[in-house]
Amino acid sequence: MTRTETPWGPWEPAAPDEVTALFSSADTPWWIAGGHAIELAVGDSFREHSDIDVLLLRRDQRSVQRLLPTWEWWAADPPGTLRPWRPGETLPTDVHDIWCRPGPSAPWQIQIMLDEAEGQDWISRRCARVRRPIGRLGKLSPEGTPYLVPEVQLFYKAHRPRPKDEQDFRATLPSLDAGQRRWLARAIAEAYGEHPWHQSLR
Repeated sequence: MTRTETPWGPWEPAAPDEVTALFSSADTPWWIAGGHAIELAVGDSFREHSDIDVLLLRRDQRSVQRLLPTWEWWAADPPGTLRPWRPGETLPTDVHDIWCRPGPSAPWQIQIMLDEAEGQDWISRRCARVRRPIGRLGKLSPEGTPYLVPEVQLFYKAHRPRPKDEQDFRATLPSLDAGQRRWLARAIAEAYGEHPWHQSLR
């Protein structure tokens, strides 16, 4: 893991197995997201990571405060400021990210990402027309770590792909089956229109 400095203190992200240990007793669904989800999907570690993301459904947000009550939780208010997330507070719908650490002198270790849901369906916050059953949102690694399926993670990365997102797409593409490629191509078209990745997905 890479240590990085921010205006709000350093990041030393937890490893996926450490996150699994911390969240193992959670009573709501969660998934490793971001670049770590891609690596779990392809079964190989191929690049450095400056953070680690955990996806939760927005309706379950307060479960993490109960799960790790001694940790510090800070909400990322748009357009880019951090503030303490008060115990029991329900965050507004424009807050999608939460930084957390074991204590005030510790580095940041986990970023929580909040996504929408309706009944048994996950709904993308980027485009409400892009959705799928929650039961098909993630998979389990051989070690028992839940992670976001690659087509959903790549859908988010397609919004404004950075070099690391292009690297993740190239690494994942050979392992995507025809159904995953169709879903990703349709979701990208629905949310973003024509996209450079469409040619590869065909």
